[in-house]
Amino acid sequence: MSYTVDSVRSQPHVLAIVLAGGEGKRLSPLTEDRAKPAVPFGGTYRLIDFVLSNLVNAGYMKVCVLTQYKSHSLDRHISQSWQLAGLAGQYITPVPAQQRLGKRWFTGSADAILQSLNLIYDEDPEYVIVFGADHVYRMDPRQMVEEHIASGASVSVAGIRVPRSEATAFGCIQSNDDGRITEFLEKPSDPPATPDDPDMTFASMGNYVFTTEALLEALKADAENEDSDHDMGGDIIPYFVEKNEAHVYDFSSNQVPGATDRDRGYWRDVGTIDAFYEAHMDLISVHPVFNLYNRRWPIHNTDTGNYPPAKFVQGGIAQSSMVASGSIISGGTVRNSVLSANVVIEEGATVEGSVLMPGVRVGKNAVVRHAILDKNVVISEGEFIGVDHGRDAGRFTVSAGGVVCIGKNVVV
Repeated sequence: MSYTVDSVRSQPHVLAIVLAGGEGKRLSPLTEDRAKPAVPFGGTYRLIDFVLSNLVNAGYMKVCVLTQYKSHSLDRHISQSWQLAGLAGQYITPVPAQQRLGKRWFTGSADAILQSLNLIYDEDPEYVIVFGADHVYRMDPRQMVEEHIASGASVSVAGIRVPRSEATAFGCIQSNDDGRITEFLEKPSDPPATPDDPDMTFASMGNYVFTTEALLEALKADAENEDSDHDMGGDIIPYFVEKNEAHVYDFSSNQVPGATDRDRGYWRDVGTIDAFYEAHMDLISVHPVFNLYNRRWPIHNTDTGNYPPAKFVQGGIAQSSMVASGSIISGGTVRNSVLSANVVIEEGATVEGSVLMPGVRVGKNAVVRHAILDKNVVISEGEFIGVDHGRDAGRFTVSAGGVVCIGKNVVV
């Protein structure tokens, strides 16, 4: 599916709001110095590039990114990499907490939109897309908007099918045969089945499409409710469910151009170190579970730093790995790993099953295994990471899955 200028003009008037204010505590230390959506991913991207690419590829060119927590690198990335030029008022703009309703920060995702209602009033859209900023996936949101309009509902919630046995960790959706949501359950012990498969459950992806007038009414009612946590999933969606005005959009029906049978329907919440690590491992197989090389639905990013191509010298090799521009493997060995831009692996060093972010240096004869190294980490000559977990745990963060994670600018 491709969108011409005429087809974009014929679309209903839509404003996209991306919620990017999350603190991301479970992803520490990667979020100690940046917002979660700004965390580098996949060698050349940041997490927010996935949702922005989905919106832009679908023709949605008016996007407000609501930021709050340690947002400098996120704001800079959007300003440098996501400038839209056009005569139709196109924009992708970061919007910090503005304290328009008093001297307070956002108290929840619904409150973030409430405090930013000027964006909706100024644009006056018919529909509002509200998507999260920190998931790894491909999706054509235009198909969701079209189904939402056809449903006549006030809100549509994107649901991904997961096995019932694994659904207790998610917000789960109970729906009838017509797609109306009859119950929205947060981490239920007995998840509800989908109407057509007793072994599967609809888990909420945190992506919503609202009819604007209904959204405004719900936000104002929620603001007056002293018992509310002012959360989109926890408060706003149940408000519409109670009124029988919520619709579930089945993510499995979304058809993305260029998708393969293997990566169709892929979606990952990379909210923990282990999930973040495993999502990287999904990228590097011969037939990857998530294919970054889909040219018909690209993940956009222009923040490449003008680095030269990667270089392999002195017998340096990389096997089953992704190596970004500017990296040099000089007599070292890299296996089953993802290397971002401007990484240097020196003579005799070994990197296995690891994720190295921009500017990392691995010294001579050092060993790095099953690890995530944040920006500008230096592993000194002869050091060992991921070999002795007892030693590592005394110095660094080690996840439940045994991934050693070292924060920015650390010299080991």
